[in-house]
Amino acid sequence: MRKLSQFGKEIAVGAIIVLFIFLLYVGLPPAIMVMGLLTFGAVFLFARSKGGGLAMGTAGKKAAARKPEYLTFEDIGGQDQPKREITEALDFLVHRDKIEKLGIRPLKGILLTGPPGTGKTLLAKAAAQYTNSAFIAASGSEFVEMYVGVGAGRIRDLFKEARQQATKMKRNNAIIFIDEIDGIGGKRDGGQHREYDQTLNQLLTEMDGVQGDESVRILLIAATNRKELLDAALLRPGRFDRQIQVDLPDKKAREHILMLHARNKPVGEGVSLAKVAEETFGFSGAQLESVMNEAAIYAMRDESENLRADHLTQAIDKVMMGERMDRETNSEERERVAIHELGHAIVAENVRPQSVAQVSLTPRGQALGYVRHHPQQDRYLYTLAVLEEQIMIALGGAVAEEIFYGGRSTGSRGDFEQATSIVRTLIESGMSSLGIIHPQALTQEQWSKENEKILEDLTNRTRDLLGKHKATFTHLLDHLIREETLSGDQLRHHIKQHAA
Repeated sequence: MRKLSQFGKEIAVGAIIVLFIFLLYVGLPPAIMVMGLLTFGAVFLFARSKGGGLAMGTAGKKAAARKPEYLTFEDIGGQDQPKREITEALDFLVHRDKIEKLGIRPLKGILLTGPPGTGKTLLAKAAAQYTNSAFIAASGSEFVEMYVGVGAGRIRDLFKEARQQATKMKRNNAIIFIDEIDGIGGKRDGGQHREYDQTLNQLLTEMDGVQGDESVRILLIAATNRKELLDAALLRPGRFDRQIQVDLPDKKAREHILMLHARNKPVGEGVSLAKVAEETFGFSGAQLESVMNEAAIYAMRDESENLRADHLTQAIDKVMMGERMDRETNSEERERVAIHELGHAIVAENVRPQSVAQVSLTPRGQALGYVRHHPQQDRYLYTLAVLEEQIMIALGGAVAEEIFYGGRSTGSRGDFEQATSIVRTLIESGMSSLGIIHPQALTQEQWSKENEKILEDLTNRTRDLLGKHKATFTHLLDHLIREETLSGDQLRHHIKQHAA
């Protein structure tokens, strides 16, 4: 390719020299010729640097250059259900003779939806390896420009380049992966966004044009975090025939992901990745990878040859709460923060035994202290009792401050936002005294009245609970202020000893 490019440059230079001699021969003044050549050169360089008209249609070529590293479905932790669904869909590309015998129409598109960091891009890369297909990746934002028609042209180039690449590699299939497809596939509202509409229309046309008798069969795989924003024409059968939900991993899947990312790291003896999986409920695959990476960084800082349990604990805290801050607090603030966090922890241990992993006074992010919980099991459905427990845990910090200081502080703001959000879920789920009712049928006064009633009742219950554990606060306060951290086991030991 470099030789061809150099050859082209030599031809261009030769042509310019010949043209210059010809114009000089016919009598054109040399000054005018020089000015013309300089103007042409300036326009050419500007177009190349800005990616203007001369560079139009390069999105497909840029995308084609991105070849995926070798990745199989076995290299992706968890996501067993999405892997089964996408494998079944890909078998239509692999076993072409079988689908023709049964009269099955080839699938044209697979849409992967779910939260960020759950492995949608990895699934697309593994799909290319599974089917032995040519692979092209692009982002939805690459196709939209301020000039009408540019995006549509880039869509055409993308599909054309996919066919050419498959032919060059002597493969029968090509996979195009478009990440964040909502950038070009959003709902059409009949407004003046003609560039968006033309780009989407071209994508729909290309998907419809993929016929089963073509020598190169193209499968479009797209990913989005916001499926509800996509146009209905894009989601209909015949375009995205499979819509696969890629959710956050459960406990078993989290352990599998951690094991995959620990393969190239010297994990010390006694380190339990199963325990780490328990403490990382709600983490995505990307966050779990970050946990292992941060743990290795902490090991390097300590000049340790192995990753220890405390390195993983620090890594979880960093990924969850942010980097440790160097904030200096006075003794009064430090004691109040300790009382506040102990309030959360003691309530949590009473309503959900064995759920507290650690209490810390280390400032991270915007928090001056925090309590890290780890549920005994993943939970996806919530009863009234569970929601009330969550509200009581959120209120525990403010109630503890009231008991010991006679008032609250601004540190409870985030807790109250969490509590009122859970109350809203409780009401909308028909678990309040209002019964089953549409949220929009409630006036602001009714909302406020029911919200106040629920929070007042749970605040009183929280106050009664913490009132029985004043001795626990007294014995744990000095330890927490001195050591900055308190393990869940230490907390449970003192609660058993000093419970009234």
